[in-house]
Amino acid sequence: MPTTDTTPVSIPGPRNIQWVGDAKTGHLCLLDQTVLPNEVTYLNCKDVQSVWDAIKRLSVRGAPAIGVAAAFGCVIGAQQDSFDQATDHLATSRPTAVNLFWAIDRMKRVTPRTPDALLAEAKAIHAEDAAMCQRIGEHALELIQQLKPQASSNKPLSLLTHCNAGALATGGIGTATSPMYLAQQRGLPIRVFADETRPLLQGARLTAFELGAAGIDVTLICDGMAGQVLREGKVDVVITGADRIAANGDAANKIGTYPLAVLARHHNVPFLVAAPSSTFDMSITDGDEIPIELRAAEEITEGFGQRTAPPDVKTYSPAFDVTPAELITAMVTERGVIQPVDADHVRLIVGST
Repeated sequence: MPTTDTTPVSIPGPRNIQWVGDAKTGHLCLLDQTVLPNEVTYLNCKDVQSVWDAIKRLSVRGAPAIGVAAAFGCVIGAQQDSFDQATDHLATSRPTAVNLFWAIDRMKRVTPRTPDALLAEAKAIHAEDAAMCQRIGEHALELIQQLKPQASSNKPLSLLTHCNAGALATGGIGTATSPMYLAQQRGLPIRVFADETRPLLQGARLTAFELGAAGIDVTLICDGMAGQVLREGKVDVVITGADRIAANGDAANKIGTYPLAVLARHHNVPFLVAAPSSTFDMSITDGDEIPIELRAAEEITEGFGQRTAPPDVKTYSPAFDVTPAELITAMVTERGVIQPVDADHVRLIVGST
């Protein structure tokens, strides 16, 4: 059984989102995740367009972190007497991550819409996300220990994750990574396989970077290697994040998640999705209604500035795919575990969010 230690985990490494200064003249400072792990560079966003650009080009990414950044972007809009224009513009930055729209809608409800009141709300969203990550980790680690009792023994618990649903993608210790950090804090042996996550390599550049910096045993694999790693019995549990979850439990996450769920089912390995309640879009019945962002062809043909495909080749580049609820063993939220994953149990745990 899990320990009862609920001390918040503090992890090493650079902070991804910071507000600098006061409400009237301050600005948003974002870690530029596009240049990790080779550089640690910060972007000082002093206007709404720079926040929009940072979200669009993935300098800040991960559904919870996008929502936090957008909330601070709303403050900047109010500083410049353009709050309504700011919220409309920020909402166009990325279509799939529902936390973006959730955070903007929450900022719209603030009265009065002064920079001071809006900054207080944005900081509350940031702090609440950190607390949600902690609770998700506690629920997830308890569930994993129930699914795989060896997690409490000397045999390392072996997890596989895709993309980055970690501290870099949230306001806290991450969603999918949160049980990893808690296991380390509580002295439970753990190792993690991280898919590289093509074409933008968030698993290689970000997950491997942050877990390694925290001292967690992490092994990087190509996306196409996951099936063999599962076949060899090297993985106890697969756990990912999500960018939008429909009312029936269908979950959109970074492209490559759906085939990973299929592989996990074939090899009888539990497949978990960890996400805060703000990632659930109860207005959407199922995954067919989730808008899927399409990315530029250059991300496939000229990744990181190096052409790797013929100049005239056609491309198709969805940024996300949808994993059907029936392939998901359980979902872990800050409000508890959804199991089995279906519309009734989603509503039971998440409510009408």
